[in-house]
Amino acid sequence: MISSLPSVLGTDPSSCILDAFRIAIAKRVSDALPPLTLESAYNGVDYGKKGVDFTVALPRFRLPGKPNDLAQRVITDFQPDYFVSSITHDKQFLHFKLNTASLIREILQQIHTLTYDSPTGKPSYGTNTSGAGKTLVIEYSSPNIAKSFHVGHLRSTIIGAFLDNLYKACGWEVISLNYLGDWGTQFGMITTGFEKYGSQEELEKDAIKHLYDVYVKVSKDADSDPNVKVEAAQWFKRMEDGDESALANWRVWREMSVKKYTEEYERLNVSFKVYTGESEVGKEWQDRALERLEEMGLISDADGAKLVDLEKWKLGKAVLRKANGTSIYLTRDLGGAIERWEKYHFDKMIYVVASQQDLHLSQFFKMLALMEFPWADRLEHVNYGLVLGMSTRKGTAVFLDQIIREASSVMHEQMKRNEAKYNNIEDPETVAREVGITGIKIQDMAAKRINNYTFNWDRMLSFEGDTGPYLQYAHVRLTSMERKNPELIPLPPPSQIDTSSLASSQHARDIAILLGSYPDVVKTALKTHEPSGVVTFAFRLAHAISSAWETLIVKGEQDTEKARARLWLYLCARDVLGAAMRLLSIRPLERM
Repeated sequence: MISSLPSVLGTDPSSCILDAFRIAIAKRVSDALPPLTLESAYNGVDYGKKGVDFTVALPRFRLPGKPNDLAQRVITDFQPDYFVSSITHDKQFLHFKLNTASLIREILQQIHTLTYDSPTGKPSYGTNTSGAGKTLVIEYSSPNIAKSFHVGHLRSTIIGAFLDNLYKACGWEVISLNYLGDWGTQFGMITTGFEKYGSQEELEKDAIKHLYDVYVKVSKDADSDPNVKVEAAQWFKRMEDGDESALANWRVWREMSVKKYTEEYERLNVSFKVYTGESEVGKEWQDRALERLEEMGLISDADGAKLVDLEKWKLGKAVLRKANGTSIYLTRDLGGAIERWEKYHFDKMIYVVASQQDLHLSQFFKMLALMEFPWADRLEHVNYGLVLGMSTRKGTAVFLDQIIREASSVMHEQMKRNEAKYNNIEDPETVAREVGITGIKIQDMAAKRINNYTFNWDRMLSFEGDTGPYLQYAHVRLTSMERKNPELIPLPPPSQIDTSSLASSQHARDIAILLGSYPDVVKTALKTHEPSGVVTFAFRLAHAISSAWETLIVKGEQDTEKARARLWLYLCARDVLGAAMRLLSIRPLERM
C-alpha cells in the first residue's frame, strides 16, 4: 500500500511511517482542490489536538472560495481506505482519523525492522540522514583545570552531550571538543603556590581537587601580600614566552587533570573526540586575528591595551590584549575559531555556553563577521540559564564527583528499603549511581534551556512524578515483560503476529501513535536545540504505558494471539523509550 503513494520532497516513509499517512491525507486534499499541489497540501497537515490524529487548516492554502465549500469538495464521496478511516469538518478545519488497524501494524513493523534489521546494523528507529555529508564542530563542557567543575559546566556537558548525539542521529559527522580552561594567570598563581602548598601524593590522588586547594590557599595569600600576584604574573609571562622550566609542571598537571576528567565523563556517559584547550591555540592564529582587525582599522589603543570598538552594534568595547602583551580569552577564541576552520572545514560550529556569556559570544561572532570570514555565519551559540542552589545536602562545595556521589548514596538508601528487590540486583552501587545521574540529567533537561532552575534533591530523586527515576522505572518494567512471560518468548516474526486485537484498544492506539511520532520529535529537536521536547516525549510515552498495564494484560491473558500482540507492543515501546533515553545520554537500565 505504501509503495503506491507519490513521493514528497523532505519525507521518508521508510524511516518515519507517519510520513506515509500524511502523504495519503495530502493526496486526498490536493486531488479535491486543484490547483493545490501535493507539496503545499502536505505542509498543511499538522498533528491534531486531543482525539484527532491530523488536522488541515483550509485558509492557509489561500484558495479561492469559502472554507465550507472547500471542505465539502474534500468530504464528498469520501470512502475509508488503508490510511484514513474518517474526516470531520469543523469550521475552517478538516480533522482526519487514521485507520487504527493499519496504523498500529505499520508502526510496530517499522520499529521492529529498524531496531533489529537496520541497514546500518545499529538500532536506527528515530534517526534520519538529513545531515549526511555535513560536519559539525561542537564545543561543550569546557571546565577550568584547577578550579571546581561547577554546575554551569554540568549544564553545558548535559546539553552538549544531547546535541552531540542528536546531530549524529541526523546523519552529521560530529567533532566534539572539550576546550579546557588550561591557560591564564591562575596557572602563574598555582605555580607560585605549589612550591609552598603542593604535595606530589595529593596530586596523584586527585589532581583536580589538589590544584584547586593550592589555588584557594595562594589566592588567600595574595589578598594580604601584593607580591604574590606580581610573581604569578611573571610566571605566566614566562609560560606565554615558551620557557620550558615554567611549562614543565604545568604539562604534568594538565595531563593528570584530563585523565581525572575523562573518568568523570565516562560516569556521565559522555565522551569527546578531542580534548583541546586555550593553551593549544597557536600564537600565529591569535596574531593573524589581531593583524586582520588592525588592517581593517577596528583596533584602538587604551593605555597600552588593545580594544575593538563595537559600540555601533550596541556591543560595547572588547579588550583583545592586556597592556603587558599577554592574551586574554577573546583573542584565544578568535584564534581558535580560525584554526578550527583551517582544520575541519565545518558546516556548522556550535558553542554550548551559559547565557551570562551572551555578550562575549556576540562580540566574538561580530568580530569574525567584520573580519569578513565567509564561514563566520556558520557559528552558533546554544545558551542556557543558571542552576540555582546546587550544593550537597550538607551545603558544601560543588565538585561534580561530590554531586554524583551524593545522588548515588541517596538512591542506594531508597533501594535498600525494598529488601526482596534489592537482593535481586547484581550490582546495586552501579544501579544507584545510574538512577542518581538520570535524576540529575532529567531535572536539567525537563524545561527550556534558557530557564534558570532550582536544584531540588527531593524532587530529583523521587519515583513519583516526572523524574529521572520514574523514567528508569518505566524502562525496567517494560524490560521485565520478557522475563515474566517466558512461554511467549521468542516471539514469532512480525508477519506472523496478529495485531488486529489491538485495534479495539484505545490504550494500544495511544501508545502506537506516540511511538510513530518519535522520528518527528527528533527532527523538531534538531530545529530548536531543546532537549526538553525529547524529555516530554519520554514522559508522555511512560504515562501512556502506565495507563495501559491494567487493561492490556499479557500475563494471565488466555488468548495466546492477543498476549503476543500486546507483548510485541510493549517491547516496541521499550525499544523506543530506550532510544529516547540514549539520545539524552542516559543509560537505560534493565533491572532496579
